[in-house]
Amino acid sequence: MTLKEFISKGDRFAANAGAKLVTVKDGYAMSQMVVTKEHLNAGGVCQGGAIFTLADVALAAVTNSNFQLTFAIDSSIFYHRSAMLGDLLTAEAVAVSRHPKIPYCEVKVKNQDDVLIASFQATCYNKRVPLEGVDALE
Repeated sequence: MTLKEFISKGDRFAANAGAKLVTVKDGYAMSQMVVTKEHLNAGGVCQGGAIFTLADVALAAVTNSNFQLTFAIDSSIFYHRSAMLGDLLTAEAVAVSRHPKIPYCEVKVKNQDDVLIASFQATCYNKRVPLEGVDALE
């Protein structure tokens, strides 16, 4: 099984939210989501948790690209602009520090017009447990 399949099938919350993992490479991942009416908050814009979920699924792919179980232990997000109904959001995650135990990653979320919607940062913890059955990235 690929890491892309492992995360896409295993992260049911992200899948139910419409976040799809598009690309997984060593130290890089990209996820996408179209903002639907189910993503809107009471103010009529995309709920921050939906954007966070999109960034988090890209983070999961980039931090687990070493085929070892790795989880976020601290993460934060800054919302630069609102995402609107119909927007195609793309989250691109990069490994900034590939420390063997405590990797650090950054994710940028942009809309279809390349406008920065959110910046997400996360410090993670590598449990050094192999991802069973995962033998390729894509």
